[in-house]
Amino acid sequence: MNSLPDFQYLRPATAADALRMHAANPASHYIAGGTDLMPNIRRGLVTIGAAIDLGGLGELAEIVEQGGALRIGSGVSLARIAAHSEVQVRLPAVAQAALSVAGPTHRAGGTLGGNLCLDTRCNYYNQSEAWRAGNNYCMKRDGEGCRVAKKSKRCYAAFSGDVAPALIAMNAEVEILGARGVRRQPLTELYQDDGMKWLTLAPGELLLTVSVPLDDVWVSAYEKVRMRGAIDFPLAGVAVALRREKDVLTGLRIACTGVASQPLLIDGLDAVLGKPLDDASLALIAEQADLANRSMKTTLVDVLYRRGVSLVLAKRLTQRLWDAAA
Repeated sequence: MNSLPDFQYLRPATAADALRMHAANPASHYIAGGTDLMPNIRRGLVTIGAAIDLGGLGELAEIVEQGGALRIGSGVSLARIAAHSEVQVRLPAVAQAALSVAGPTHRAGGTLGGNLCLDTRCNYYNQSEAWRAGNNYCMKRDGEGCRVAKKSKRCYAAFSGDVAPALIAMNAEVEILGARGVRRQPLTELYQDDGMKWLTLAPGELLLTVSVPLDDVWVSAYEKVRMRGAIDFPLAGVAVALRREKDVLTGLRIACTGVASQPLLIDGLDAVLGKPLDDASLALIAEQADLANRSMKTTLVDVLYRRGVSLVLAKRLTQRLWDAAA
C-alpha cells in the first residue's frame, strides 16, 4: 500500500463552511471517519488536494425524534446508531445493519454518511497500484473498459454499504446541502446504477441527515452473507420491512446490497399483499429478488452463489418477520 500523498487539511465550523471550502478546492473530499476514503487514497484510487474534516460539526452528529420520524445526522457513528435504544427497538433493521459493518473500531470511526456514500467495489479496482498496473487497470480508475463486462461501456463495480438497504426498506428520506440550499428527497434517489457514478450528488453537495419514519406497525430485519464473520463487505445483504394485520400481509418492502452498483428496492411485491404469507407468496418474493439481482464477477465468489444467497435471505427474513408479527 502506498504512502499518503500531500494534501491540505481543512476544518470547517459549519456545514455551509464545508460547502464553501469544497467550492474553493474542487479536488477536495469530505472526510469524517475516513475508514473507506483513507485506504483508497493510499491505494491511489482517489486523487485528493484537500481533506475537509466534518468530524467537528455538531449539526451532523444529532439523533432526534421529530415529526414522527427519527432524524439521524450524517456524522453519527455507526457504533452509536447500533447502540441507540430507539433505533434498536423501533428500527431494528437499521441497528442490525450498522452493527454488521466491518469491526468495532471501524464502527466507532465510520459514520452514517460515509456508509451511505461508500465507494463501489470490484476485485479489479480495490487493489494496489502495482496489481492494477499489472492487469492494465480498469475504467473506474486509469484504464479503459469494464473488466467484468468487457464489452460494456459502463462500470459494474458493486455498491456494498450495509445501512442503505435497511434505511430504504424503512422508507427513509435524506436532506442534502448544495449550492441552492437544502433539498429533501427519498434515499433511493441518492443512487444510480453505474459503478463510476453511483451517487446522484452534484460536486460538493453534502449529505446532512437521514429521516426514518417511526411507524410501529412495521417490523424489520437485516442480514448479510460475507466471506468472514466480521470485517468483510457483504457478498449480498438484504433488508426486509413487513406489516402484518391479523393473518394478512399488508405491507412489504425488501432492499438489497452488494448485487448491483446501487442498493436496490425490489419491485413487484404488491401481488403478495392482502393475503396470508404462503408458499406461493414466498416463491414470488424469491422470483422478484432474483429478477432484481444484477450481480457480476466483482468479488471472489461466484455470481450464481450471490444471486442464490440474496433470494434465500429475502425469503427467510420475510418468513421470520411474518412469524414474529403474529
